[in-house]
Amino acid sequence: MRIAKTMIRRSIMTMLFVIALLSTYTSITGVQAKELSNWLREQEIGSVGGFISLKTFFEESVVASSLPSLPSNQVEQHSLEEAIDWSQYPAQKVVATGYTAGKESTGKSPGDPAYGITYSGVKVKRDLYSTIAADPNVFPIGTVLFIPGYGYGVVADTGSAIKGAKIDLYFETVQDVYEQWGKREVTVYTVERGDGSLTEEVLQQLNEDEAMQVFRQQYIES
Repeated sequence: MRIAKTMIRRSIMTMLFVIALLSTYTSITGVQAKELSNWLREQEIGSVGGFISLKTFFEESVVASSLPSLPSNQVEQHSLEEAIDWSQYPAQKVVATGYTAGKESTGKSPGDPAYGITYSGVKVKRDLYSTIAADPNVFPIGTVLFIPGYGYGVVADTGSAIKGAKIDLYFETVQDVYEQWGKREVTVYTVERGDGSLTEEVLQQLNEDEAMQVFRQQYIES
């Protein structure tokens, strides 16, 4: 008899705890009680033997309520390709390849005073605004291009093989060049035409523009 009363008391306490938990969770998250009820039935919470499932539910609820929730269309807009109307800029089809600061691309090795230094004098950089090479007769030094699949490129360098409608995109390693780019024909957009010069200060200002930081993690390593 005593055992039966104890079981009944535990069952009632469990039910009251579940009801209180659901009320609190619903008021905080706005999730409808019907949705929670369906989930509870699936997890078989509510019986005396349901303490493990209840613990799992509570832990999952806390984690879920602590994560930022963005509408799917807002998340999709966190891509430069989709966030801006590129048709407003002059477009040109080019052949784009990739290069590194290493000997395989520049003939220079770490330790060389000119290692990683572009024709403009700035250091090579893979960032929201990366350094790229182009024919200055087509895209003058300082020109800002948008290259779909790569991001913004600022013309900082030249190359003996980069003539006419060709550009060379900077990557940190040879492996990155092969895995992330290779060689492509792509339509690029001239966001701003350069005046023949580029400084570290200008490149830094571009990359630290507060309005553009939401996109920056797409292009730099965490």
